[in-house]
Amino acid sequence: MDATPAANNLPQKVADFSTLADALDYAAQGETGYNFYNGSAKLYAKLPYQELREQSQALARRLIGLGISRGSRVAMVADTQPDFMRLFFACQYSGLIPVPLPASIHLGGRDAYVSQLERLLAICQAEIAMAPDDFLPYLKDATAGLNLRFSGSPKEFDDLPESDEPLRPPESNDVAYLQYTSGSTRFPRGVMITQKAVLSNLFAILKYGIQIRPGDRAVSWLPYFHDMGLVGLVLAPMAAQMTVDYLNTRDFAMRPRLWLTLMSQNRGTLSFSPTFGYELAARRVREKEVANFDLSAWRIAGVGAEPIRTESLERFADLLAPSGFDRRSFVPSYGMAECALAVSFSPLGQGLDVDQVDRDALAEEQKALPLHPNRGNGTASVNTFTNCGAPLPGFDVEIRDDQGQVLPERDCGTLFVRGPSVMSGYFGDLKATREVLSPDGWLNTGDLAYRVGNSIFITGREKDLIIINGRNVWPQDLEYLAEKQPEVRTGDASAFSVPGSNGEEQAVMMVQCRESDECKRADLQGRLHSQIRQEFGIDCLIELVPRNTLPRTTSGKLSRSGARKEYLKRVAAKQFQAPEGDPYAAPLRQRAV
Repeated sequence: MDATPAANNLPQKVADFSTLADALDYAAQGETGYNFYNGSAKLYAKLPYQELREQSQALARRLIGLGISRGSRVAMVADTQPDFMRLFFACQYSGLIPVPLPASIHLGGRDAYVSQLERLLAICQAEIAMAPDDFLPYLKDATAGLNLRFSGSPKEFDDLPESDEPLRPPESNDVAYLQYTSGSTRFPRGVMITQKAVLSNLFAILKYGIQIRPGDRAVSWLPYFHDMGLVGLVLAPMAAQMTVDYLNTRDFAMRPRLWLTLMSQNRGTLSFSPTFGYELAARRVREKEVANFDLSAWRIAGVGAEPIRTESLERFADLLAPSGFDRRSFVPSYGMAECALAVSFSPLGQGLDVDQVDRDALAEEQKALPLHPNRGNGTASVNTFTNCGAPLPGFDVEIRDDQGQVLPERDCGTLFVRGPSVMSGYFGDLKATREVLSPDGWLNTGDLAYRVGNSIFITGREKDLIIINGRNVWPQDLEYLAEKQPEVRTGDASAFSVPGSNGEEQAVMMVQCRESDECKRADLQGRLHSQIRQEFGIDCLIELVPRNTLPRTTSGKLSRSGARKEYLKRVAAKQFQAPEGDPYAAPLRQRAV
């Protein structure tokens, strides 16, 4: 079986369409499409855009035959396989609204996943639901108490009769899909993105963000239920008639080198990942394997979806340099599901651009003062933030204080954005919509940031900020200290605050630790206590927990709010028994009894 090619006989048209159905109609005239690879990097299915259009239209007529009204929600467990594409675009041709659901089972296991599906189905008021065979038992349990019109496997959908009614594609102002937020700080909400909004964002990404070229080829392991995976690596390539090679997220997690294998063997030019993806790949690839890769065609290595840690990216670049990887291909960006996907891109060819600021000034005055050689006689504590670039054309950006006043350059506050791809609102939740979206279109992102010229620097999530004795402490700074310890891996620490017995906030960090020796565990705790006190001037309670304990969001990121809930639950159950005389644990020990 030959994969769909990167070369195309069709003149490239960059997202200049009114709907996603229009975009697929045009892409179907060419030869490019989606390719699917297994855990051995072998092609097992291909779906040229021409076939996708034909199959999606046939499935759309089956959906219409169910007799549901336009705008009804069609939920689909978004595993990485062709059936997701077929159903997603069938909705585009039938005037229905697709709702991708997580295809990942995390810490809570089967019951927690079924409960999650059930709640997501209820929130979007789905009338139809589909899951591939591997996830079908979970979907059946989740829908048992719901009054859905139809649910089943892809085959069961294919067995439905086709309607004779004409296809009913949406219009530009209709909702194109619901995208659940990751739930980092609250339960996921269904973001409503219109056809007009997503096509506007796709156009800006393709023309200005990555400056698409004929012959570009993408490679992705990102999940389809995440905005970067769906909008960035499913919809954007289709809207530019580009071929994409997919690797299942689970296969990537088990064998990260497969990502590099596909980039190498297919001469991939574009791929995106959160920082942890590059970190994981660098950790699993041995130096002797580097010579097996040819990454010289990789011109855009996008980075986003979480705070960007340049140390991990630099390690990746150093390791893969002999394979032809160019560190200047890193393209940091900023975005969120509420804006379809992207808000800003750093300039192509610039690589990683960081800003070093005075940590004390940022914590106490909320000012990102740049460090100079003579500032503080070289003794100032440092925060390093990555330049996420300038806003895409059409976006307005403001940094505001707690009173809503616009702040000057290098003052840190809440980031507000306004632009053509901002969401219509959260589905079925007018109150939550009004909390973040003003009548004149300004969206409160909930992210803390500052500006330098036109560039945006993200410092963290407003909800995650730890405030101790009036001092602002970013949780990622505490987590970074933990991850520098030899016993701790990247992503194995989660910092947050809880109420102490004296009414003040108490900093806590849960750290996944593989070490079983009690003396070595105590040494790790002591080191972290000492370094945090020295670096930040605060006391932090360190709790060592087993592997796979820290909860994650639907997109696979660590959830600080989830870790906080888990910690408080364990305290209430007296599972954390701090030794007598431990000053860091005393306030919480008193709360637990």
